[in-house]
Amino acid sequence: MKKEQTYDLIVVGAGPAGMTAGIFGARSGLETLLIDKGICGGLSNEATVVDNFPGFKSIGGMELVEKIKEQTAQYAAIKELEEVKKIEPTGKEEQMMRLVTEQGLYLTRAVILCTGTEKRKLGVKGEYEFLGRGVSYCATCDGFFFKNKSVLVVGGGDSAVRGALYLKHLGCEVTLIHRRDKLRAEQFLQRSLEKVGVRILWNSVVREIKGDNAVRSVVRYDKERDSEDEFAIDGIFIYIGEEPAHGLAMQIGVKLDKNGYIITDKSQRTNVAQVYAAGDITGGVKQIVVACAEGAIAAISAHEDLTS
Repeated sequence: MKKEQTYDLIVVGAGPAGMTAGIFGARSGLETLLIDKGICGGLSNEATVVDNFPGFKSIGGMELVEKIKEQTAQYAAIKELEEVKKIEPTGKEEQMMRLVTEQGLYLTRAVILCTGTEKRKLGVKGEYEFLGRGVSYCATCDGFFFKNKSVLVVGGGDSAVRGALYLKHLGCEVTLIHRRDKLRAEQFLQRSLEKVGVRILWNSVVREIKGDNAVRSVVRYDKERDSEDEFAIDGIFIYIGEEPAHGLAMQIGVKLDKNGYIITDKSQRTNVAQVYAAGDITGGVKQIVVACAEGAIAAISAHEDLTS
């Protein structure tokens, strides 16, 4: 039987929200643990350039994450590559929760859910088959392998445009495909895209990804012309949004909105006592600076509830 380790506060998810919650929780005197099924930073690691975070004119996502992690580690314990499989009440008089992972058991008086989001999939033939063989969801992770090759970027938001710009600067021949007739990305990014000459396929969607041992082409459906065509590419980078990672929240009865995001009050409290949420899992404005702010508020709320 694994021995249970006890903490005042456990933060599930070590992205910007989770790490900031760890800093504020530990500095307030709570014995704090961060657990993440991956590595610290979450999707922020995939940000090619962060140029809207106060204090940095421009900084890479991984570099910013490393700085936050270094600061967090001064105060709180961090466990990476350890997935929380289950959260359950202990049934003891003092309200405690048990977190179960493959590596251990943990008891805590409060939980902050910072589980973030997961990349939304296209759901087309070939997407799963060619994952890692031409299909990618991260330009900064895989772009290097496509230098001087032809790539397609799917999406119209900030992430898609940033990914396209990053790949273009690597020397890729980049085409952006978007299902609408205009982009959702901020104007600064749109101007940058136009400046470097990225081709855009408007009112179009990917119907199928084809290849042999790797991606070789895609089938595109042109909604305006109501026709299909096929063109050669070496890789496809998909940026069509995210889905909330709310599995643990559902286990313990945390209320979700119609889109699956956790509902909180202004203090980041959920409907379940001593359970809080912060970051992208709460929906709203998905920016690193917002995630950090929510993480700080959640930790302060947890401290207030545990010490009042």
